[in-house]
Amino acid sequence: MPSKLLASFVALGAIAATAAPANAELLTQKILPTPTALAIAQTAYDVCYQQGYRISVTVVGDQGQILIAIRGDGSSPHTFENSHRKAYTSRTFRTPSGEFAQRVKDNPTLSAVHLANVIAAQGALPIKAGDVVIGAVGVSGAPGGDKDEACAKAGIEKVADQLK
Repeated sequence: MPSKLLASFVALGAIAATAAPANAELLTQKILPTPTALAIAQTAYDVCYQQGYRISVTVVGDQGQILIAIRGDGSSPHTFENSHRKAYTSRTFRTPSGEFAQRVKDNPTLSAVHLANVIAAQGALPIKAGDVVIGAVGVSGAPGGDKDEACAKAGIEKVADQLK
């Protein structure tokens, strides 16, 4: 009997040693607040609209979820989907969507291009709080991804002071 009791204590001690401490620290994370996402989207839209571009804008959050989406007056139907896919791509890879497009151009067999909601097209930028990517903004509909990206950049710059 004593050896069974000793074995039980040893097993219990091993379990207790590997269990997470009761006072384990909770994770904290930065999120993109709705008013900030709205300001980014509205500014990106306004900048492109003032240049005569009929565009759509999508802002996604830290998990790639849509926070704000604008289908601009007179924009082509595909711009709505493309703005989302560009934003999702930028958030997923934590890089401008144009950089991902270049990776695909350099390596056409890159399998990541076949993932859902991923697109190899310029026009989206990650939104960062410090060095942490908390979302992305994608624009589609201007005559060229560089112009889409410029509008996205204007949106982020509008709230730069809030992202520190």
